Amino acid sequence: MSFTFTTLKQAIQDWTENDETTFVSNLNFFIKNTEERILKLVDLDFFRKNVSGSTSNANQFLAMPTDYLASFSLSITNGSNKEFLLLKDVNFIQSYNPNPATTGTPKYYAPFDVSNFILAPTPDANYASELHYYYRPQSITATSDGTSWLGTNAPDTLLYGCLVEAYTFMKGEADLLQLYQVRFNEAMARLKNYGEGTENTDAYREGLVRINKT
Repeated sequence: MSFTFTTLKQAIQDWTENDETTFVSNLNFFIKNTEERILKLVDLDFFRKNVSGSTSNANQFLAMPTDYLASFSLSITNGSNKEFLLLKDVNFIQSYNPNPATTGTPKYYAPFDVSNFILAPTPDANYASELHYYYRPQSITATSDGTSWLGTNAPDTLLYGCLVEAYTFMKGEADLLQLYQVRFNEAMARLKNYGEGTENTDAYREGLVRINKT
């Protein structure tokens, strides 16, 4: 089973038996809210991205991707070596390098605002950079083909999350809302086991993912 944008919207209406105009006009909102909940509740490789760039000589700022949420790592290529910068607070950066005109090989970085990182020391050359970061994928409501990773690989999590949102909007019966929430929690637990266990485990070196017997 998998969902496209069209089949997911229809499933929400079928499960809630609701095709009222106001309800239907809020389907995108239910879906986006669910995608946001999943984004904040589980660490999936799907939410990670790499981008290449370049620092500029004598410019202490490095442009941040527009879909950036948080860093995993930032590196520069110095000669034949890849060097990883240490993530610090802006206050540390400005204390370490109070005079931006002082240049050198960057060692530290920090998010400066919503569009830029600040580096220290200020780069003394144009270094190739690579940012590995946490980002918000495009919603299934906005993709060109109406599909998404979650719709294909975690359809139950997406559906039950949407039903929680939809039934809350409808102010439905508490017992059924609780059932949808329980089903969503169960689906999230399976997704977390995949994303934070199976997906990131080398079975040869670490063994299979194990849970305690009950």
